[in-house]
This record gives sequence, C-alpha cells and structure tokens, in this order.
Amino acid sequence: MRVISTERSQVLAARVSEKLGVPLAKTRFSRFPDGEIYLRCEDLDDETLIVSSITDNDMLVQTLLAIDAADGSRNTLVIPYLGYARQDRRFGPGEPISARAVARALSSGIERVIVVDVHDPAVLDYFGVPATGITIAPAIGGYIGDLHLREPLVLAPDEGAIGFASTVAAAGGWDCDFLQKTRLSGEEVRIAPKAVDVAGRVVVIVDDIISTGGTLATAASMLHEQGAASIHAACVHGVLASGAYMRLRTAGVSSVVSSDTYENASSFISAASTIATAIQEDVCR
Repeated sequence: MRVISTERSQVLAARVSEKLGVPLAKTRFSRFPDGEIYLRCEDLDDETLIVSSITDNDMLVQTLLAIDAADGSRNTLVIPYLGYARQDRRFGPGEPISARAVARALSSGIERVIVVDVHDPAVLDYFGVPATGITIAPAIGGYIGDLHLREPLVLAPDEGAIGFASTVAAAGGWDCDFLQKTRLSGEEVRIAPKAVDVAGRVVVIVDDIISTGGTLATAASMLHEQGAASIHAACVHGVLASGAYMRLRTAGVSSVVSSDTYENASSFISAASTIATAIQEDVCR
C-alpha cells in the first residue's frame, strides 16, 4: 500500500502513513500556464490510500486526478473534510443537490470511501461505492481532557449536535447540554443551555464545523453575561472563514481549536489515529 494526498491534506496523510506503517508516495503538484492543475504520483503500489479534504474546487480536481493517477490500483478514498456536503437537498427550483453531484464524481475509480464527521450521514448514500462515516469526537474529548480544565461543561450549539457533544463529553464523564434560543421579544433573544446553569462553569462549545463563527460568538457573549468562568471552542473542521477566529476571540472565547481534517493554524487535534483504525478494521473484515 501507498498513501498519497492532495495539497491541503499533506500533514494528515503523513500522520496516517505513520500510524499504518506504510510509505507515502511522492506527489508533485503544479499548474499549466492556462491554470489547469497538474499532479504526478510516483512509486505507486497495487493498493492506494488517497487522503484528500475537499476544501475548495482545486482540491476537488486534485482528488479526481489522484484517483485517475492510481488507476489499476485498489483505491480507498479518505475524505477528511467533504466540501459541498451542506447542499444535501434541493432547497429551491433549479438547484443542484451539490453533495450528490460531488459524491457521484468521486465514486469512479475507487473501491470504498471513508468520510470524517460528515454534517449529515445521509450524504454517504450518494456515493456509488461503499461509504463509511467515522467520527473523531473521542479525540476531541481526549484533547479537552489534556487541558485539565476544572469540571468542564460541554455544550452543543443546538439540539441537532447533542449526539456529537455527548460523545465528546463521555471521554471525561463531563456534564453535557445544548444551547437553546428563546425569543424574549420581537427583537430580543436569549441563548442559554437548556438544563444546566453556566454560572461559574468552564464551558467548551463543540461542533463538527466552525465556518464564520457568528452564532457561536453571539452565544459566547451571552454565556459570559450568564456568569460562565471561561469559554472554549473545539470542532472537527475549522473552516474559520470571514475572520471567524478573531470574531470568536473578541467575543470572549479563550481558545479555538480544530483538527487536521481542515489544515490550518488551529489544528491541534489529529484525525490520523481514527482514520488508521478504520482502515485496519476494514482490512480485517
């Protein structure tokens, strides 16, 4: 087996190769004068593990090229971050189901796909090959435990994310709740945990993704008003677009961490062990 990656997943691919004890294939990236993407993978074997986060359009094209470069191998595609996954249904007339279009395109030339913390697991059904979803919620819980925070309260940003937050909280046996928005008047809303009082508590808000951070920043400000001792944020995919990191810090969030599924300066948590375990378990079946 050889492990190859696209440009935005090089660090995670190297970590996965170390966990599995298999070599990385040297991959070269460049562009033609007209802007077209060029990719070349060397020393390929009869089995290839392609690690590629679909962070933008270029990475989608690089992934397609990497799959084709490994033509003839038994290919497994690991997608740490699946872009376009949020458009998982047709919200208006004439719109594409973008998640389906991308999944269909990525299903050719591979035998199986593994996706890390996809926002809606139903998206996996759009792939034309066996697709498995895995979560790094326990790894996020492990990271929080290493911070040695005093009896942290783990909060989901909404009721839909409570399952993810509960798995994070289970790593340390911590209290867990979700944020609930209550309209007090025509212009005033209150965001607070449904059941647990935050006064004097260390709060960690966890989610699968932080994009612009607007709602989380508003919630953090209100939690401070409600007496939270400190507030931290942790997620799987740290997109952090449109100044999200600064927005959260200026809202009083003490730390913002994410994983290497979306590689950036906040990537203090690695998905490598979880991915390697999923690969090994599949091989043993």
